[in-house]
Amino acid sequence: MARQPAKTLWYDRPRYVYLEFCVEDSTDVKVVIEDQRLVFSCKNADGVEFYNEINLYARVNSKDSREKRSDRSITCFMRKWKEKVAWPRITKENIKPAWLSVDFDNWRDWEGDEEVERAMVEQYAEMLERVTDKGPPPAMDDLDDD
Repeated sequence: MARQPAKTLWYDRPRYVYLEFCVEDSTDVKVVIEDQRLVFSCKNADGVEFYNEINLYARVNSKDSREKRSDRSITCFMRKWKEKVAWPRITKENIKPAWLSVDFDNWRDWEGDEEVERAMVEQYAEMLERVTDKGPPPAMDDLDDD
Protein backbone atom coordinates (compact mmCIF):
# COMPACT_ATOMS: atom_id res chain seq x y z
CA MET A 1 0.00 0.00 0.00
CA ALA A 2 1.44 3.39 -1.00
CA ARG A 3 1.83 6.11 1.55
CA GLN A 4 -0.01 9.40 1.23
CA PRO A 5 0.28 12.87 2.77
CA ALA A 6 -1.83 13.63 5.84
CA LYS A 7 -4.20 16.58 5.71
CA THR A 8 -2.28 19.34 7.49
CA LEU A 9 -3.39 22.64 9.05
CA TRP A 10 -1.02 25.39 10.15
CA TYR A 11 -1.11 28.76 11.90
CA ASP A 12 1.33 31.42 13.00
CA ARG A 13 1.95 33.05 16.39
CA PRO A 14 4.63 35.51 17.57
CA ARG A 15 6.83 32.80 19.14
CA TYR A 16 5.66 29.55 17.54
CA VAL A 17 4.39 28.08 14.30
CA TYR A 18 1.82 25.31 14.73
CA LEU A 19 1.18 22.35 12.43
CA GLU A 20 -1.64 19.87 12.94
CA PHE A 21 -1.54 16.56 11.08
CA CYS A 22 -5.12 15.31 10.95
CA VAL A 23 -4.85 11.54 11.39
CA GLU A 24 -7.30 9.77 13.71
CA ASP A 25 -6.15 6.84 15.86
CA SER A 26 -2.53 7.20 14.75
CA THR A 27 0.17 4.66 15.51
CA ASP A 28 3.92 4.48 14.83
CA VAL A 29 4.09 8.30 14.95
CA LYS A 30 7.48 9.73 14.01
CA VAL A 31 8.16 13.47 13.99
CA VAL A 32 11.58 14.86 13.16
CA ILE A 33 11.90 18.62 13.61
CA GLU A 34 15.09 20.05 12.17
CA ASP A 35 16.10 23.70 11.99
CA GLN A 36 14.62 24.16 8.50
CA ARG A 37 12.65 20.98 7.86
CA LEU A 38 9.95 18.81 9.39
CA VAL A 39 9.35 15.15 8.56
CA PHE A 40 6.17 13.43 9.77
CA SER A 41 5.03 9.83 9.38
CA CYS A 42 2.47 7.52 10.98
CA LYS A 43 -0.20 4.91 10.30
CA ASN A 44 -3.91 5.14 11.01
CA ALA A 45 -6.17 2.41 12.44
CA ASP A 46 -6.71 0.96 8.94
CA GLY A 47 -2.95 0.61 8.37
CA VAL A 48 -2.75 3.47 5.85
CA GLU A 49 0.71 5.06 5.93
CA PHE A 50 1.01 8.86 6.01
CA TYR A 51 4.15 10.84 5.21
CA ASN A 52 4.72 14.60 5.01
CA GLU A 53 7.97 16.45 4.50
CA ILE A 54 8.04 20.23 4.74
CA ASN A 55 10.94 22.53 4.03
CA LEU A 56 10.10 25.35 6.41
CA TYR A 57 9.71 29.00 5.45
CA ALA A 58 12.28 30.10 8.04
CA ARG A 59 14.53 28.61 10.68
CA VAL A 60 13.09 27.16 13.91
CA ASN A 61 14.72 26.18 17.18
CA SER A 62 14.48 22.41 16.88
CA LYS A 63 15.60 21.88 20.50
CA ASP A 64 12.67 23.96 21.80
CA SER A 65 10.03 22.43 19.51
CA ARG A 66 7.64 19.62 20.42
CA GLU A 67 4.76 17.49 19.21
CA LYS A 68 1.67 16.22 20.97
CA ARG A 69 -0.46 13.28 19.89
CA SER A 70 -4.20 13.06 20.52
CA ASP A 71 -6.82 10.59 19.28
CA ARG A 72 -7.67 12.89 16.36
CA SER A 73 -4.38 14.49 15.35
CA ILE A 74 -0.70 15.17 15.99
CA THR A 75 0.14 18.82 16.71
CA CYS A 76 3.65 20.21 16.34
CA PHE A 77 4.63 23.52 17.85
CA MET A 78 7.92 24.83 16.55
CA ARG A 79 9.74 27.72 18.24
CA LYS A 80 10.67 30.40 15.74
CA TRP A 81 14.32 31.37 15.54
CA LYS A 82 13.27 35.00 15.01
CA GLU A 83 10.30 35.72 17.26
CA LYS A 84 7.66 38.28 16.36
CA VAL A 85 8.35 37.86 12.65
CA ALA A 86 5.24 36.76 10.77
CA TRP A 87 5.40 33.84 8.39
CA PRO A 88 3.33 34.43 5.24
CA ARG A 89 3.42 30.67 4.55
CA ILE A 90 4.79 27.51 6.16
CA THR A 91 6.75 26.21 3.16
CA LYS A 92 10.06 27.54 1.93
CA GLU A 93 8.84 27.23 -1.66
CA ASN A 94 6.08 29.60 -2.71
CA ILE A 95 3.70 26.72 -3.43
CA LYS A 96 0.69 25.34 -1.61
CA PRO A 97 0.38 21.56 -1.65
CA ALA A 98 -3.21 20.26 -1.86
CA TRP A 99 -2.90 18.62 1.57
CA LEU A 100 -1.85 21.86 3.34
CA SER A 101 -4.28 24.54 4.57
CA VAL A 102 -4.34 27.51 6.91
CA ASP A 103 -6.11 26.76 10.20
CA PHE A 104 -8.51 29.72 10.14
CA ASP A 105 -10.10 28.63 13.45
CA ASN A 106 -6.79 29.38 15.20
CA TRP A 107 -5.40 32.08 12.92
CA ARG A 108 -4.99 35.55 14.41
CA ASP A 109 -3.49 38.63 12.85
CA TRP A 110 -1.12 39.29 15.73
CA GLU A 111 1.24 41.65 13.88
CA GLY A 112 -0.83 44.74 14.72
CA ASP A 113 -1.48 43.74 18.34
CA GLU A 114 1.30 45.95 19.75
CA GLU A 115 0.02 49.00 17.88
CA VAL A 116 -3.55 48.39 19.06
CA GLU A 117 -2.34 47.97 22.64
CA ARG A 118 -0.27 51.18 22.43
CA ALA A 119 -3.29 53.07 21.08
CA MET A 120 -5.43 51.80 23.96
CA VAL A 121 -2.82 52.95 26.51
CA GLU A 122 -2.67 56.40 24.88
CA GLN A 123 -6.47 56.62 24.89
CA TYR A 124 -6.54 55.69 28.60
CA ALA A 125 -3.87 58.32 29.37
CA GLU A 126 -5.91 60.99 27.56
CA MET A 127 -9.00 59.99 29.53
CA LEU A 128 -7.06 60.34 32.80
CA GLU A 129 -5.90 63.81 31.79
CA ARG A 130 -9.51 64.88 31.20
CA VAL A 131 -10.59 63.83 34.67
CA THR A 132 -10.57 66.97 36.79
CA ASP A 133 -8.99 67.15 40.18
CA LYS A 134 -11.78 67.35 42.72
CA GLY A 135 -9.51 68.49 45.57
CA PRO A 136 -8.55 66.72 48.78
CA PRO A 137 -10.99 64.32 50.41
CA PRO A 138 -13.26 65.79 53.08
CA ALA A 139 -12.10 65.73 56.69
CA MET A 140 -13.84 63.09 58.76
CA ASP A 141 -12.85 64.33 62.21
CA ASP A 142 -16.41 65.44 62.99
CA LEU A 143 -17.73 61.87 62.97
CA ASP A 144 -18.54 60.28 66.32
CA ASP A 145 -17.03 56.99 67.39
CA ASP A 146 -20.49 55.84 68.59
